[in-house]
Amino acid sequence: MTVVIAGSTGLVGSALVKAFENTGQQVLGINRNVLDLTDPKATSEFISRNKPEIIIDAAALVGGIAANNSRPVEFLTQNLQIQNNLMSAAHLANVPKFVFLGSSCIYPKDSPQPIKEEYLLTGPLEETNSAYAIAKIAGIEMLKSYRKEFGVKWISIMPTNLYGPSDNFNLETSHVLPALLRKFLEARESGKEFVEVWGTGAPRREFLHVDDLASAVLIALESYDSSLHLNVGTGFDISINDLAVKIAGIVGFSGEIKWDASRPDGTSQKVLDISRISSLGWEPRITLDEGISSTLTWLQSAMETGGVRL
Repeated sequence: MTVVIAGSTGLVGSALVKAFENTGQQVLGINRNVLDLTDPKATSEFISRNKPEIIIDAAALVGGIAANNSRPVEFLTQNLQIQNNLMSAAHLANVPKFVFLGSSCIYPKDSPQPIKEEYLLTGPLEETNSAYAIAKIAGIEMLKSYRKEFGVKWISIMPTNLYGPSDNFNLETSHVLPALLRKFLEARESGKEFVEVWGTGAPRREFLHVDDLASAVLIALESYDSSLHLNVGTGFDISINDLAVKIAGIVGFSGEIKWDASRPDGTSQKVLDISRISSLGWEPRITLDEGISSTLTWLQSAMETGGVRL
């Protein structure tokens, strides 16, 4: 069976490539060097030529609060182009299974906690990443429309905040966990007395190791067939302050943590209800401490070899 994984060299895509190869599948990875997914003709020709049985859309323009807030046009247009081109190509090539991967930022900023799948479109979005969220919401609706009009068994999966090997550690565009990991590592190595962190530290977030997401995708492909998108997370959250303290301890940084309250916090809390994916027999297996420690080991090695996005 041939599986096409779009975004194959990124955080999610690289974990999916490993997971599918471990099951004996033939994997074709798409990255920017292989195919421009914003080009509809090239995308359609690639899918038609390779005739995969499964397409996983893990390709996206992603980033943290600063990147989302400063480049909303790119985050909206490029993500719409990528997902629309892939779904259109999959439809034209009669690809039987398609997995659209989104993000928990699709939910209203003031959602009741934990967030159920049904809470989508029940309130205003968080302003700092609304463009990205709207693109992902459009992807969910597009996939539902293909299911309704053409009877395909395609599914959407919405993971919580992800981290792990091959993450983006660029301090201008990365998410909070990899940014903190790099900041504390560099502060420890340079002997800095303090590390400055954005916001107040009060918001609460849920974090899932990317290998756990990959296992959830495998199970969902086997056992889930619904137009309702599927949450994937841990069901537990942590304050950004406690996360920073935890990462500093794991890294071995003993200096001060200073909070820049002039910077945006984003949504006050975000933790997913994972009862649906749990009912399929899936559960996360990598604890936050284990995941941070292994990601730190990967980052240190990758920094030595130049194999990391800084």
